[in-house]
Amino acid sequence: ALLALGQGAQAQIISSIESLGANLVQIYPGASFGPGGVRGGATQSLTIEDAEAIENQISNIDAISPVISSGAQIVAGDENTSASVSGTTPDYRVAYNFELASGAFFSDYDYDRAAKVAVLGSQLATDLFGEGADPVGQTIKVNGTIVHVIGVLKAKGASLTSSDDSIFMPLTLLQQTTAQQRTAQGGHIVSMVALSLENGDLSSDTTVAITELLRTRHRLLPDTEDDFRIMSTEEIAAQVSQAMDVMVIFLGSVAAISLLVGGVGVMNIMLVSVLERTREIGIRKALGAQERDIWTQFLIEAALLSFTGGIIGIAAGWGIAAGVGYFVSELTPLVTPNAIILAVSVSVGIGLFFGFYPAWQASRLNPIDALRAE
Repeated sequence: ALLALGQGAQAQIISSIESLGANLVQIYPGASFGPGGVRGGATQSLTIEDAEAIENQISNIDAISPVISSGAQIVAGDENTSASVSGTTPDYRVAYNFELASGAFFSDYDYDRAAKVAVLGSQLATDLFGEGADPVGQTIKVNGTIVHVIGVLKAKGASLTSSDDSIFMPLTLLQQTTAQQRTAQGGHIVSMVALSLENGDLSSDTTVAITELLRTRHRLLPDTEDDFRIMSTEEIAAQVSQAMDVMVIFLGSVAAISLLVGGVGVMNIMLVSVLERTREIGIRKALGAQERDIWTQFLIEAALLSFTGGIIGIAAGWGIAAGVGYFVSELTPLVTPNAIILAVSVSVGIGLFFGFYPAWQASRLNPIDALRAE
């Protein structure tokens, strides 16, 4: 059950990241990542002007959108909730491969005139207007600003980049309704820049070109670390996969400890069995059974006992994992054939290992002493 839950969570998160598309690239402000983790560097922020420069000077760009993210208080009628609000451009939908359940995403015309419109994530729409309701055409308040709902996104489910609980508005509108930060050079600071590539491949040439452009714009010296980090979908998935591998190993370690405890239990049961069947062992030896025959018999019994326990454990674990998946809809446990084979093999191995000593004890009994036992 532990491995199924861990592998299920890993598969679901990786799948949700890959659903964004192989051509997605995200640029964040701050120090860049290296083999040893986050490296030091300057704190120059990304700006709208950086995004415009990338769009104008890098030829491989299909869509690009600067993003300003913040928290917001959303009011719809009697409903009041908090949500993440992102000010973006129309290209944001293209970059993240968003699909609409109803309505439309805001257009270039909406963006240019800072239209008071918004697109809701699926879960946020449900929280505000109820299950099955279509909020397109309704009005809501975002931090006190009245906006019209023009679209609802299709659900993406729980992920690192989930949009289900978010609201999206023209970046130009968010600039008018919230306090904006600027760099020392007057640039409009953004939270990140999202872009998609035409050929769906973040080649080293494209990475180098974007890096050199941003370093030049940020006036970084040759020996100064990058003050931004560029991450593709593949890189994000690889880092998440590494983190999830550690979690799966941890869960496997917990399961291994449980198996060791179970193995000690098998050994104790077999020792009791040897004690209770001492006369039987004596009779078999008196009739000509060799030590090897007695040893083999008890070792097979230990293996069968563990095998039966393993099968019962697999069935119980499968049921528990399915139950967790039923009550936690965001998590789909993954029971793989390899996991089943591993569980059975380990169970039998535990039985053989911990059954060795009781089998050896049984095989070493003196037949005369065994026949005298009460």
